[in-house]
Amino acid sequence: MKSPFTGGDVILLPETRKAIFRKEEYEYTHLCYQCVDTKETFTTTQMDQINTLQVYNLYRVEHKIPFPDEIKDLRRQYGLSASKMSRILGFGDNQYRLYENGEIPSIANGRVLKAIQQPEVFKTFLEAAKDAVSADEFTAIIRRLDEYRDTAYERGFLYNLIYGGVGRNKYNGYAMLSVSKLKNVMLYFIEKFGGVFVTQMNKLLFYTDFLAYKENGQAITGLSFKAIKHGPVPNRWDRVYGLIEDVYQIEVESKNGNIGNKLMSDISFDKASLSDEQLTVLDRVYETFRNDTPTSISKKSHDEIAWIHNIDNQSLIDFKYAFFIKAL
Repeated sequence: MKSPFTGGDVILLPETRKAIFRKEEYEYTHLCYQCVDTKETFTTTQMDQINTLQVYNLYRVEHKIPFPDEIKDLRRQYGLSASKMSRILGFGDNQYRLYENGEIPSIANGRVLKAIQQPEVFKTFLEAAKDAVSADEFTAIIRRLDEYRDTAYERGFLYNLIYGGVGRNKYNGYAMLSVSKLKNVMLYFIEKFGGVFVTQMNKLLFYTDFLAYKENGQAITGLSFKAIKHGPVPNRWDRVYGLIEDVYQIEVESKNGNIGNKLMSDISFDKASLSDEQLTVLDRVYETFRNDTPTSISKKSHDEIAWIHNIDNQSLIDFKYAFFIKAL
């Protein structure tokens, strides 16, 4: 990035600010550049989006309003178009689509969207709006609701083991809690590296999620991270790697005689499961660390403020530190 004023160098200036949204105040990390020569500050379109998205994230969490990816995923799970979801829920014709695209619902509509994540609740809306769908569609949707409900316990049990039963927050980068995305991020690196040592994967996931938050305002895997002696690692990392289907560990002896656990898989990652923005983040992380060993990437993580500021109490790392990442 060059200064629009002089064409010279600029520096990134993250600073804590407060913003008002719908009459409520939220504290966030405001991003801007400063021209080294003139000291003038400016933002880019991407920065403006990230600044705004941070406030939206806080508002959604505060009022328990689902995020756009959850709203879209729910509709797909139930097998309906956005327009039919709007009619069933009593929204405006195009309102559900607008919510999928990022428009913030009112608190009342947000509560409806939260409630229908439970199949039995959505079923009551469906039964009250039978005229919105055909008889065949009604039967098909009921069947999907029953299937979704039947797998809910097993799915919830796995999510609790991996994510600890918490929702989206500042310690997981407000990411959608998706075991599928987590699995495919791991498979991406396993495929690229031909297997990844556990210590190495810990750092790759850290840098992936923190870069994604820095660039797009939202992490990818849904994991939270804590600072320990050997650098930032996913909370419950040992449990996580043991629970991901199609990923297994082998013991590998290094040249110096040390034994390490390497994550392997016999399948490829599903490119379609990740957005273009997420794939761009993964590619950048891979290109940055492709020649690093587990030891060297760990040393680099020790230079990160995210680790330095949290190592004393080994606490979970707030994603606000994403804006100070040095290695990327």
